[in-house]
Parts: sequence; structure tokens; C-alpha cells
Amino acid sequence: MRILYIDTTSNYLYSALLLNDKITGEIKEDLGKDLSVFTLNKIKEMLDNNNLTPSDIDKILVVNGPGSFTGIRIGVTIAKTMAYSLNKPISTISALEAMAISSTKDTDYKVSVIDARRGYVFAGIYDNEYNQVLKNQYMSLEVLKCVINELPGTYSIITNNKLDLNNIESYNPNFLEIIMRNKNKENVNPHSVNPIYLKLTEAEEKQEVDIIW
Repeated sequence: MRILYIDTTSNYLYSALLLNDKITGEIKEDLGKDLSVFTLNKIKEMLDNNNLTPSDIDKILVVNGPGSFTGIRIGVTIAKTMAYSLNKPISTISALEAMAISSTKDTDYKVSVIDARRGYVFAGIYDNEYNQVLKNQYMSLEVLKCVINELPGTYSIITNNKLDLNNIESYNPNFLEIIMRNKNKENVNPHSVNPIYLKLTEAEEKQEVDIIW
């Protein structure tokens, strides 16, 4: 089975190719503001290096958020277009889940955190089986700290941002684990693949954040 993985939810292009349960190509590159310019060419180059064309792909796995508004749209648009035009199966995965899966720390909980600026973050907490302990959501950093302090066990925080948190490990995607855990995930209609921003409106931000366990 040939699976193409695409994640453009940050300044990085994270993309990989799984062939027969092995990673045969991967991209981990900070493209910054050029993400929209080079993403498609970088993916094509990876396919070329494996003597494949987009038509040879059996399934597409795309990260549809949360993260950068612009970044999310880039990866989702590419994935949706490929899936629809080539009639390929497509599934989505949360950036926060991918981060938790990639943790290398032996802790009871994996806390995935993405800086959403102005004192807010996108966060989700997973146990060792990658079940959600805290639903992925947009919340203040201070509220997240309170939630973390109530965890009944050890934890690691996976992020690539500079945040006032302890026990941080840098996010480095483990493509093999991410794809293998999601390769049989239910396929969805390409037209229903949309960005998951999680961010509240400014009016909602001023209200108390509800913790959804």
C-alpha cells in the first residue's frame, strides 16, 4: 500500500511516503513564508525519487489542523485536489494527535501544544494508548497549566514553540508511527475535508474556557 502523508499546519512541510509499511521518502523542512510556493514541488520531488506519480498513490493522509490558518489550507487544498481528481481515498488526522504519537518520552500522558499567540494555545492530552484525555481545543496557556497540574501521573509536553511550560520535548514527526496508526482510518469524501482551526471568535475568547474531558 502506498500512502502519502501531508502536514503543512506550521512553517514546516512534513510529508512522507509509506510503501509496504516502510518509509521510503520524507520531508522535514522549514519553508516559512514560502510554504505555499514550494510544497507541491517538494512532494512531487519525493514521489519522483521513488519513481512514482500521484496516480500511483493508494491513499492520502492529511493533517487538517489545528495550527497556522494559511498553512492548514495549503496542505488540505493539495490533498483534496489530489484525492478528488485522481479518485483516491483520503483520511484526516489532527496535528495534536500526530505530535502525541511522535513523543519519545516514557510518560503517562502526552500533552501536545501549539502556540496560538496572545497567551492562547491549541492543546490536547493523550494517554499511552493515544486516547484523548483532554479534548483538542483552543484555550489560554494559564488554564492549560492548571489542567496539567491536575494530571495523576507523569507527562511530557510536545511542542516546537517557546512556551512557559516544563518537561518539553521538541516535536519531530515519527512518520512511520503516525501513518501506521492511521492507515486504516475511515476514508472521507474529499469535499468534506476541511480545516479544523479550533480558534474561537474574539467574543468567545473573553469568556471563561470550558474544559471538556
